[in-house]
Amino acid sequence: MTAIRNREDTMRNLKLTVAVLGTTALTAPALAEGHLPIVEEPLELTIHMHWPRAQGYGVGGDASKIYPVEEVAREMTGIHLIDKTSGKNVTDQAEAMNLLLAQGNLPDIVGGHLIQQPVNQYGPEGAFVPLNELVEEHAPNIAKFWEEHPGLKEAISSYDGNYYYIPYLPDGKFGRAWYIRQDWLDKLGLEQPQNVDELYEVFKAFRDGDPNGNGKKDEIPYFARQWEEVNRLLTLWDARSSGSDTYHDFYVNDEGSVVHPYAQEAYRDGIANIAKWYAEGLIDPEIFTRGSSSRDYLLSENLGGSTHDWFASTSGYNDALKDKVEGFNFIPFLPPASAGGVRMEEHRRIPIKPDGWAISYSNEHPVETIKYFDFFFTPEGSNLANFGVEGKTWDMVDGEPIYKPEVLNSDSPVNSQMYLEGAQIYRGYPQDYRYEWQWTSQAAREGIELYDANDLLIDQFLGVAMNKEEQAVYDKYWPSLRTYMLERNQAWILGSGDVNADWDAYVETLDKMGYQEVIEVLNSAYARQYG
Repeated sequence: MTAIRNREDTMRNLKLTVAVLGTTALTAPALAEGHLPIVEEPLELTIHMHWPRAQGYGVGGDASKIYPVEEVAREMTGIHLIDKTSGKNVTDQAEAMNLLLAQGNLPDIVGGHLIQQPVNQYGPEGAFVPLNELVEEHAPNIAKFWEEHPGLKEAISSYDGNYYYIPYLPDGKFGRAWYIRQDWLDKLGLEQPQNVDELYEVFKAFRDGDPNGNGKKDEIPYFARQWEEVNRLLTLWDARSSGSDTYHDFYVNDEGSVVHPYAQEAYRDGIANIAKWYAEGLIDPEIFTRGSSSRDYLLSENLGGSTHDWFASTSGYNDALKDKVEGFNFIPFLPPASAGGVRMEEHRRIPIKPDGWAISYSNEHPVETIKYFDFFFTPEGSNLANFGVEGKTWDMVDGEPIYKPEVLNSDSPVNSQMYLEGAQIYRGYPQDYRYEWQWTSQAAREGIELYDANDLLIDQFLGVAMNKEEQAVYDKYWPSLRTYMLERNQAWILGSGDVNADWDAYVETLDKMGYQEVIEVLNSAYARQYG
């Protein structure tokens, strides 16, 4: 209770603090736009940086181990980021953010994973500095990015029309794809499945035809590293599993309304079919428990037949297993057409993430800070944030940042190497897809070109900014609704209950738990934000 009271006391004083900043630091003389260094004398700014790979701003979350990228950014800008991350002993971002807010005295910069919701909630109350005017006056490169990407600024804005954080901005279009063992198809004399019925027949053939040749009925036709990917099969029956690159998200239906996929009749039909496939042994019996190692294990043991996973990393198994599994050929194929004749790829790279960084009310140097944020939108800063330190991990070749051979040929994935350099972390910056393309295999590149040529992608739900009353309704009902939906989702797939028999009671329970109230506030916020 003390922490809550402290936070309330802090929030009561935040608006006054921001108002004072607005009449002092915001009008301070600034160096010419785009000039480096940003400051003539070194300026230290404290930062909270909590994200999945590290709980702290430093190599592996250790503040004593300064990122190479940070060292170069200090030299170029004159600004030194000093770690002041809350929740170093917890991996849950929400818990870390609650700890940070409870302490009241925020660091200068608050960054990391899933900051959009708390920043948009507490920004209008004064906890974070609105960035609209700061960007217009002092961050020309960010402003240019907004102009070139209409709609994104609105998507990250809070209910008061201001935006309070600079997001991590992914690049590229395609993320995941359908993959299949082409060598198994060849051995069984089968063609790649073009629709859901053909996929069903192929999966049965994988189950019964002994394509791995060991004389055992041990093949697993469909598997996934994340159990949520079993729900991706819903699209084969014209249902949805999510509206964005976040699992179980809301989506905008054909009528322009925000709804949840797990409350639609098409979901009922899709789950009934997925449960049937699971009962018939066409889906990994350990889909909910095997975990992230499933792809490594099932492919290396010559047991897995098909999955839905990332282009770059999944195609890499052809080289990795060529000497272990004779003829191994795991390749992307077009999404099978649904029962309704629709061929689509539900997953795509979202253009904005709820990750990034914000300027807190306690920051006495907001102009210098926004210029620092802007630095990562310049060519020099973007290369640093994406590829690491020039000359160390990459070289400029014919105007292109090219990774050194030792980076590309390392046993460690390129993205893992970059995390240790301080590149590709969840600061606010525009990702450069050239970073990933370099370590994307030829098979994956051909798959991306195949997907691109067939116009498979669908629009994503970019989220909404709710006002205080709407957020209160959402927070009251949605967590328990989501838990109930996922509990029933797994139970039905595993055969505990029959979705067709249970459907009416399920919908009635959703309504009793506040589903309609959640949908109402989401649509109210959606109409206000997007018109």
